Amino acid sequence: MRGCFAPMTHVLKIEVVIPEKERSKEEMSPNGKASPLIYKVNGTARHYHLEDHPIASNPYHNLKDVVEASVCHVKDLENGQMREVDLGCGKALLIKESGEFHAVGHKCPHYGAPLVKGVLSKGRVRCPWHGACFNIGTGDIEDFPGLDSLPRFQVRFLYLLYFFFFVVTQALQTQRRTKVMAKCISLSNYNLSSTNVLIIGAGAAGLVCAETLRQEGFSDRIVMCTMDRHLPYDRPKLSKSMDSHPEQITLRPKDFFCTYDIEVLTEMQVAAVDVKTSDKHLKDQEKLCKGKEMENVFNIRTPEDANRVVKLATSKNVVIVGASFLGMEVAAYLAERAHSVSLVELEHVPFKKFFGERVGRAVMKMFENNRVKFYMQTEVSELREQEGKVSDGLGLPVASPRATIPFFLLMNNKKVNVPHWQMAHMHGRIAALNMLAHGTEISTVPYLWTAMFGKSIRYAGHGEGFDDVVIQGDLDELKFVAFYTKSDEVVAVASMNYDPIVSKVAEVLAAGRTIRKRDVE
Repeated sequence: MRGCFAPMTHVLKIEVVIPEKERSKEEMSPNGKASPLIYKVNGTARHYHLEDHPIASNPYHNLKDVVEASVCHVKDLENGQMREVDLGCGKALLIKESGEFHAVGHKCPHYGAPLVKGVLSKGRVRCPWHGACFNIGTGDIEDFPGLDSLPRFQVRFLYLLYFFFFVVTQALQTQRRTKVMAKCISLSNYNLSSTNVLIIGAGAAGLVCAETLRQEGFSDRIVMCTMDRHLPYDRPKLSKSMDSHPEQITLRPKDFFCTYDIEVLTEMQVAAVDVKTSDKHLKDQEKLCKGKEMENVFNIRTPEDANRVVKLATSKNVVIVGASFLGMEVAAYLAERAHSVSLVELEHVPFKKFFGERVGRAVMKMFENNRVKFYMQTEVSELREQEGKVSDGLGLPVASPRATIPFFLLMNNKKVNVPHWQMAHMHGRIAALNMLAHGTEISTVPYLWTAMFGKSIRYAGHGEGFDDVVIQGDLDELKFVAFYTKSDEVVAVASMNYDPIVSKVAEVLAAGRTIRKRDVE
């Protein structure tokens, strides 16, 4: 006879408490700090991919002082599990690890990937799309890409005796880190001991460097110098979403730089730096232009370049020199708009050195099925001008993707160039920390992605010099994972339609563990 001594039922409830100051003020969170209940929108995409669409600027609607929701049975969540839970006003990611519950924002602030589909490992969750990592206890961003951290909710348990049942109530309160961004002291307070920082370039590396300096309490002058005419923007969109306007892909709004006293000198180039005297010589970019441009030949370096190519390529014949990641992305984007798209490349298969011949041929076939023509093992030796245009008789616009700057990483005691967007972010942070004498070494697993015809290839590791490729899945169906091995060790992985395998491998490599070839065969 059970009587009133019924078995205990543990129901998990979530109570979201919104502090008054949070409800009255929406403040942009700097990188590395837990965000308030807002997400930074990194631009508006108009391409084919769900992952390119921006996330909502505020995913929590109709907020009250307290929101309580019963979300699941306590025993429903095992150690190492994540669950997306509905709070009524929005969603949160509920996590159980090592017997403890944590709750953070449910979408990656970069492009809005659902983190519940990501990888949970040793106190952090890794984004399934692009590899950004977040601490589940603080919400802090620990690896990139992206600038903002996750909203974090403070967890506490309340045990209530009600109708002879124990109810577990979990209260989650949005928290901002106690550490705040510094601001520049007044110029009138400057003295000879003041340290001014000039950051050459205003890409992801430069921006993360500036933000990290302020984050770490640096209160002297910070100046970013860029040849571009815009504030820092999401550069990968130049080839993945070519009709995006500058204001749609800006990484931070203008008032952010004003608030944190970060000066940005646009259309300016550092011509020389005297390391002995620390003198810098700047030149107006417009004065540096040399040579004669042809009307139908373009280098894609700015949003205006990308916009112009899209506009002029419509219903025209387009030739792209180089089947690099950027060249292939431009070809994919223009295939629907141009009359024809042709790619000229020295290699006999695209991406052979990076993905291997089998994966490269599968990608090449996908492009050919979308009316892209390849001229392989072919080199452009000369562009002949006639009346200001390339004189090939057809008036072909030639789009040549932008150049990249090197980002170095020490791999197996060898310095290698890894020019990925994620690596640019990480270099910016490490540079800032070492400017402040923190003595921080870079520790990350290179991670990149490319988007073409509604498909994404994800890649992690450094596979230079691989001697074999182990492929699982179906290359013809474009659903596969490829493991790149050197001797007996997996050094990199690539996948298409196989999430979150690349993020899983990245976490294993980040932990310093070795994956053997026999483990993936």
